[in-house]
Amino acid sequence: MIIVPALNEESAIGAVVREIQENVPGVPVLVIDDCSIDATAAVARTAGAEVLSVPTHLGLGGCVQAGYKLAFELGFDYVIRLDGDGQHDPRYIPAIFEALRTSNCQMVIGSRFVDPGQQYTSLVRSWGIRFFRFILRPILGQTVHDPTSGYVGVNHEALALFSRSFPLEYPEIEALVVLQRRAFRFREVPCQMRPRRTGRSSITPWRSLFYIVHVLLGVFVNILKFERSRWRR
Repeated sequence: MIIVPALNEESAIGAVVREIQENVPGVPVLVIDDCSIDATAAVARTAGAEVLSVPTHLGLGGCVQAGYKLAFELGFDYVIRLDGDGQHDPRYIPAIFEALRTSNCQMVIGSRFVDPGQQYTSLVRSWGIRFFRFILRPILGQTVHDPTSGYVGVNHEALALFSRSFPLEYPEIEALVVLQRRAFRFREVPCQMRPRRTGRSSITPWRSLFYIVHVLLGVFVNILKFERSRWRR
């Protein structure tokens, strides 16, 4: 299943759904509509997606978990998540799926930095990615070139875990720590990212600073929770 969390993306979501269907025909597409005040849900349905409209604003992490939970309950073995703003090119879905299927990894990340010639991001976000790459290297025991990527595939094992518990705010980095603490494996495959098709990102320089502080706290809380559970055993 392909899941697409979306908030007020009526201008982009239709094209995103159609592109997914062109690249992986016959694969179910689920758009999780996070209480949009525009026509996101209607446009997604018209384009051919199933739509899960959550009853209250959940934020990104809550929407992703809702999609994971539904996919797990329906018996799917693989789920690939991409954003509804058009930045994630659906042409790379088959590569992510193939890596999931053949690599014995529980998560595969679509990375704009594995191939240096295939990257698109703002200067502020680029600094943040480098910072988290440096912080996460000793925690994860490996370099993750694009730790903030939301272009992610998971297999049944990770799906079972994330359907029960998933970081609710800024989930990408915390999810990596959660997987590593359970000895799950992940890898990256090169993907090209595109500029937003419409609108603009809500990540301002001040929000970026808040993001860094918040995520660092979340990472260390997850580490402490895991270590505490080990001591109890």
